[in-house]
Amino acid sequence: MPLPWRTARLVGRADETATARTLVLDAPGWPGHLAGQHVDIRLTADDGYQAARSYSLGAPADGTRLELGVEPVTGGEVSPYLADDLPVGASVEVRGPLGNWFVWRPEQEEPVLLVAGGSGVVPLMAMVRAHRQAASTSAFQLIHSVRGEADLWYREELGRPDPALDVRFLYTRKAPPGSTRPAGRLTAADLEPALKRLTPAGTVYVCGPTGFVETAADLLTSAGQDPATIRTERFG
Repeated sequence: MPLPWRTARLVGRADETATARTLVLDAPGWPGHLAGQHVDIRLTADDGYQAARSYSLGAPADGTRLELGVEPVTGGEVSPYLADDLPVGASVEVRGPLGNWFVWRPEQEEPVLLVAGGSGVVPLMAMVRAHRQAASTSAFQLIHSVRGEADLWYREELGRPDPALDVRFLYTRKAPPGSTRPAGRLTAADLEPALKRLTPAGTVYVCGPTGFVETAADLLTSAGQDPATIRTERFG
């Protein structure tokens, strides 16, 4: 049975980068979701024209509160409007939760490696937050690849010391002063230390643009990671 569309109201918007936003929606009747899932958002114009797009949830279930990550697409029909023009208090339609494979559940005890390219960090952040919320003692590592410091999502939160989470930022175009790693794309050497801390039963979640995900998956399997332990989510 198709999931129903629900009316949700925008109750908050926060800047993540110069262009990316976190939107907070209140969706009465929301059934709850798992970390890593996404939703469809549908807009309807005055003339009845409708456009729908998928967005990742950046936080675990919290009643009727939904937190979405939106990176505007140049020339896009939906994302630029959501990011900058939808007034707080206005309503949209939301359908979900969607996706049952790319999820992390609190009962998982194996070590986890999260690998994000750009805005692909959004569903992985939901996993990080769910991991904290559950006070899980399983090892969590995050590798976040971005063009430069200005493109970091969740900079303050991920920058805070967390004994349950090991975070490493990779810069592809401009590394910050003092960085020991020159700017460049994800390599096998970037993954090697994290994979050494991952047991054979550990799970890897990779999310980002299609090219990034394919490269990361190839590097992981070439390093000996069992493909059955690699879960991917891609966009673009």
